[in-house]
Amino acid sequence: MALNFALGSAAPELSGLTPNKTTLASNYVNFNSATFNTWAQQYLPEVYEQEVERYGNRSVSSFLRLVGAEMPMASDQIVWSEQGRLHQYINATLVTDGSNVNVINAITAPVATSHAIRKGSTVVVQDAAGKSQRALVTLGVETSTTQITVASYASATGLVNAGLTAGAVKVFVFGTEFGKGTNGMTESLTPEVNTFSNKPIILKDKFEVSGSDASQIGWIEVSGESGQSGYLWYMKAEGDARTRFEDYVEMAMVESQERVTSHAGFTGDFANATGSQGLFEALDARGIEFEDLSDVGVSGSDFEGDVDLIIQELDKQGAIEENMLFLNRASSLAIDSGLAAANSYGTGGTSYGVFENSEDMALNLGFSGFRRGSYDFYKTDWKYLNNEATRGQVNDVEGVLVPAGTSSVYDQIMGKNIRRPFLHVRYRASEADDRKMKSWVTGSVGGAATSDLDAMQVNYLSERCLCVQAANNFVLFRNYTA
Repeated sequence: MALNFALGSAAPELSGLTPNKTTLASNYVNFNSATFNTWAQQYLPEVYEQEVERYGNRSVSSFLRLVGAEMPMASDQIVWSEQGRLHQYINATLVTDGSNVNVINAITAPVATSHAIRKGSTVVVQDAAGKSQRALVTLGVETSTTQITVASYASATGLVNAGLTAGAVKVFVFGTEFGKGTNGMTESLTPEVNTFSNKPIILKDKFEVSGSDASQIGWIEVSGESGQSGYLWYMKAEGDARTRFEDYVEMAMVESQERVTSHAGFTGDFANATGSQGLFEALDARGIEFEDLSDVGVSGSDFEGDVDLIIQELDKQGAIEENMLFLNRASSLAIDSGLAAANSYGTGGTSYGVFENSEDMALNLGFSGFRRGSYDFYKTDWKYLNNEATRGQVNDVEGVLVPAGTSSVYDQIMGKNIRRPFLHVRYRASEADDRKMKSWVTGSVGGAATSDLDAMQVNYLSERCLCVQAANNFVLFRNYTA
């Protein structure tokens, strides 16, 4: 409304007023002023009620659900045994003493005090140049656990004169030989017990919302990976906290590490936190490592040669023929490129893959699996290695090869031998408590009435560890040049 005053009267000191009945911009509230920001604020905006899922499914778990199993345990430690080899080779040093025999000493592997070479054994000896000769052990471990004496079958003056070079050698037993009318083998071999163990770790998390916030609605309709929906924001927050904890549970099984025996930094509530052996640590210690898998498909690389190196190492370990490859995107694409280049179909090795391999229908530049030698490999992307907030940034791990099989173990709880996946999770559980994945509500909000706290606290807990059995059948793909 315009304001005016009679002529001659004293006008109040109000800025922007005029004594005449005149419509001026200064007589009205200006919505374009700095006080009111912009004129458009008086209008109701067009509001999208639902969140935009710009990251899709944000959870990175699923790896262990695909390749493993979960089973209860009722102890602080899980112990299992694995078979040793029936046959062994040793690393040693070949020397000559100038007579008709050679001495092989400095035996260092696999175990200096328990190698399988005895008096009367026949052995193959290979030097650093790759040449090999056969010999008979004439003096064995009853004299020394780190030295044996051998006589060459091919030369009366020793292995060196038979063509081998003194120095580092590899030795393995292929049989025995004794003369007529002699006593039998004087020593017996006892199998070694190869035991491995792991301890569960306790994972905890918590979500809290006050009673006021829990009873307040918002204008955003929430949705989450756990299926929660509605206009109560705390429902989304609690769902995100639960999903995040479920991811932590799986990520911990992959990344956990055992702490060193003596560590002064673990005090107070963490004095008993001993850590646990996760997948990567187990494969670092007992598995096969292959570097720079993402280079196998680049120009000039030898894809078949790299795959053959992996197969040859699997052969040495007696690995099973079916294996799963869980890879990051770069390695997966590198294998696709390598397979495409190796494929002889069509011009330049192009494979059309779908619709009966019709060139006119569709082009498929991806491969879900391949066969080389007697081994089948099935590959898939591992989201955990691609996510920018996890291993997508810390990219020294390119993937893992997991055998698609089971092993026979003795279960102390069931009291019998059962077959278990090579990779599986053990969680703490008994008739009194199941700690596989616990959650409970405390406070006085949300149906709980456990205290006078005007809030709802959702607590999460899990206690578990990962068992990596026959880790020598796994391959960890590393990228040390990242």
